[in-house]
Amino acid sequence: MHPQRRMQYLEAIGVDLWVTRRDGGARAAAQVAPSASPAVPDPSPPPAETAVRWEALRSEVLKCTRCPLHLTRTQGVFGVGPSRADWLVIGEAPGAEEDRRGEPFVGVAGQLLDAMLRAIGLDRRTNVYIANVLKSRPPGNRDPRPEEVAACLPYLVRQIALLQPKIMLAVGRIAAQNLLATEVPLGRLRGQVHRFGELNTPLVVTYHPAYLLRTPADKRKAWEDLKFARSVYQQLSQGAVTDGNRS
Repeated sequence: MHPQRRMQYLEAIGVDLWVTRRDGGARAAAQVAPSASPAVPDPSPPPAETAVRWEALRSEVLKCTRCPLHLTRTQGVFGVGPSRADWLVIGEAPGAEEDRRGEPFVGVAGQLLDAMLRAIGLDRRTNVYIANVLKSRPPGNRDPRPEEVAACLPYLVRQIALLQPKIMLAVGRIAAQNLLATEVPLGRLRGQVHRFGELNTPLVVTYHPAYLLRTPADKRKAWEDLKFARSVYQQLSQGAVTDGNRS
C-alpha cells in the first residue's frame, strides 16, 4: 500500500502518526511451533456447490428460531464479504443499524472498523469476511446470553468451514471470550496467537471499534494489534506455523 494512503487510513481511525518501532509483531510471528500446525482443511468443493451451501446457510439464519431473539429482531444478520477470504473478522452481535439493514458493522463503529481494515489492505467487499457471534440483535444491545451464543455459534462454525480463512480477528471482549471459551480479560488475550475450532485457525484479538470510539486513547493499541495480525498472516502465507506472542 502507498505510504500516503496508509497515513490517510491511520488518520481516519485516529492514529495521528505511524512511528516505526522495534517490530514486536514481526518478532512474534517469527516464533514458530510445529506442534501447533493448523489442520488441513477439506478439499474445496466446486464453486457452484459452495455457492449453494452459502445460500442454504444464509436461508437457515434468516429463518432461525433457535432462541427467543427471533421474536424481537427485525431480521437475521448473516455476514458480508466474499465467499472465500483469508481474513475473517468477528464481532459480538448486530446493533440497531445492523438489525435494520441486515449487514454487520454498518453504523459509526462499522465505519471505524472499515478504516482500520483498510489500513492493513483489507476491504469487506473484496478480501475479508465480517460476521458476528450472534446473528440476531439482543434487545437494547445487551450482552449475549450463554444460551443465545450456544444456539448461534454452530452457524458461525459452518461459515468458517465454508470460508476456510487463514486468520481470524476477534474484535471486542465478548466476541473473544465466547470464541475462546474463556473469561480472561481482553487485555490479557491481546498480543498472542490463539487457535479456534477443528481447523485450528489462528485467532488474534483486538478492541471493538465501538470501544475505541469511547476510548480513543486506545486506538494506538488497536493499531499495534492490527500490525501483529498482519505479521502473523504474512508468516502463514509464507508457510510458517505461528504460535508466538507479541513482545
